[in-house]
Amino acid sequence: MTPKTKKKVPVWAKLDNTALLFPVISTEGMSSVYRESVSLTEDINGDLLQEALEKVLSQFLIFRMRLRLGLFWYYFEENDRPVPKVREEELFPGAYINKSRNNHYMFRVTYYKKRINLEVFHALTDGYGGLVFLKELAYQYLRLAHPEEFAGEKDRISSGIFMDMEDSYLKNFKKGASHDTAYGSKKALVIRGERRPKGELNVMHGYFKVDELKAAAKKYGLTINQYIVGNYVYAIYKEYLKGAPSKLPISCCVPVDLRSRYESHTMKNFFVIIASKFLPEKDSYSREEVMQIAADSLREQMDPQNLDNILSYNVSNEQNRFLRPIPVFIKNIAIKLVYMMSADTATSTMTNVGNMEVKEQYKKYIEHFYGMLSMSRGQNIKGAIVSYNGTLIVTFTSCLTDVSIQKRFFQSIAKDGVEAAVETNEYLSPPEPEKDKKGGDTADDTKEDENGQMPSV
Repeated sequence: MTPKTKKKVPVWAKLDNTALLFPVISTEGMSSVYRESVSLTEDINGDLLQEALEKVLSQFLIFRMRLRLGLFWYYFEENDRPVPKVREEELFPGAYINKSRNNHYMFRVTYYKKRINLEVFHALTDGYGGLVFLKELAYQYLRLAHPEEFAGEKDRISSGIFMDMEDSYLKNFKKGASHDTAYGSKKALVIRGERRPKGELNVMHGYFKVDELKAAAKKYGLTINQYIVGNYVYAIYKEYLKGAPSKLPISCCVPVDLRSRYESHTMKNFFVIIASKFLPEKDSYSREEVMQIAADSLREQMDPQNLDNILSYNVSNEQNRFLRPIPVFIKNIAIKLVYMMSADTATSTMTNVGNMEVKEQYKKYIEHFYGMLSMSRGQNIKGAIVSYNGTLIVTFTSCLTDVSIQKRFFQSIAKDGVEAAVETNEYLSPPEPEKDKKGGDTADDTKEDENGQMPSV
């Protein structure tokens, strides 16, 4: 008698505290999908990329999860369906992932010429987890594309990569955080304007040398992150508010990765959001004044106790024993209402995914890494920062036709002697020269081609 084969029991996992939000609020118009990309020195072979994805995915359980709806909460369950099909890019970044058309996977991989794109539904993992997966996918692709060169390399993920699926929010949760110490609740300025056709995004990359940015930031006593956020807030102040006072503050959200603070290696989401706030109350502020105010706001909120409070406040609602037995459809209504109120307190987001490091033997094939955010309620323009090999790239995504804020941002940094090479996915007219204090024109160091058009992304 032939022995019966045991049916594999699928692995399941709870959603982390941040992940609980995204299935509730996500729609085709607000996808909660971010994109991370790597550009190589050679055109991508789609068949090899598909093979690379199949090899890598088998080693990343967190990316093999599907979303299920339980009685009280959403949860993850291991997905045993075929690996999603790698396709040539045809959609704008951050498009909604229809899971039923994607074999119930919560990510997709596309390519365009020399670029590999990984798009991830935020419930699955944050930017850190996405870049870990993308980097291993690029390694595997290069091993397949150049088998003789990487003959000594095994088809497995790099040593030192943790596959930890710990919920680090719950592990580090402390009771007693109050709403007042964790968050502000005042409404913020919303950047409005003519919108691009539904589903379209303007994408603008700015390339900077890290050393030049560091030197410029140091002149103001700022970190690179504070310097970038400060210039962004200033660009909004000058281009959208036209330098006028406002009753509502410019509030730029800045996600903070908590892994180093809590010695976590989780592949799940593990970050909190602070905000750089600037309320223009008088008639005119200089760029340096705005940068310092924005930086002071960030410094104050980066206080370790404040980060603890934010984390614990977020988790306290999930841990409330009176809420646990409430059916999920009622919880979803409450979560959506809370989100809608909190979304009104943000003008934009600027996230720094961090500095990418790759193995020495792969460096000659890897040119750049990029991050791109999709739009959310009240935020019609966002920025993402990734640095690699001495180059820092700031990428703006926007659903508005007006790109004056982005242009002002690059112009402002160029004034500090930092050269900025800019590329975008649409025609961008040369910026009008800005008058300096003596009435002369101020040069702009952003690079265009000889026709005045930025190269397309």
